[in-house]
Amino acid sequence: MEEKPSTARLALKWGVISGVISMIFTTVVNLTGQFTHSAVPWISLVIAVVIIVLAMREYRTLNGGFMSYGEGVSLGALLSIISALVSITYSLIYTTFIDPTIRQQIMDKAREDLENRGMADDQIEQAMSFTEKLQSPGMQFVFGIIFAGIFGLLISLVVAAFLRRKKPFADFQN
Repeated sequence: MEEKPSTARLALKWGVISGVISMIFTTVVNLTGQFTHSAVPWISLVIAVVIIVLAMREYRTLNGGFMSYGEGVSLGALLSIISALVSITYSLIYTTFIDPTIRQQIMDKAREDLENRGMADDQIEQAMSFTEKLQSPGMQFVFGIIFAGIFGLLISLVVAAFLRRKKPFADFQN
């Protein structure tokens, strides 16, 4: 009997690949000053979907062309968390040691956006105070992992529904 491929091993492999791609993307975005551009999160989402699809397709290939829904979901969710660990750690190192001005530029952009919405000064100050608390490295790390896990799970739920392929029932009778 063939041994099933390990979802954890593939999640580690593709999570690291995804994390490295995210590191490169983050560096390019930061160096070009586009970190406040509205397209950046959408591009990151597309990259995440592509990586999860590639990981699930590899798993299915290694598993004789089959993958259950649960295997796909667990692979994608774990991959997302591993990717987040790599990319968020890099991002925190980058914004803390390499270019600490990025955090202030993000805060300035947030203030500008709130002003453009016509918010009152006291509301802006309250929002900025809250945002500043969330900008601490510890909070960024924790929330980054949580959000990556949630979004990775959601993406995996959808992708696994399309890529799953159950073994025929006749294979289980022998």
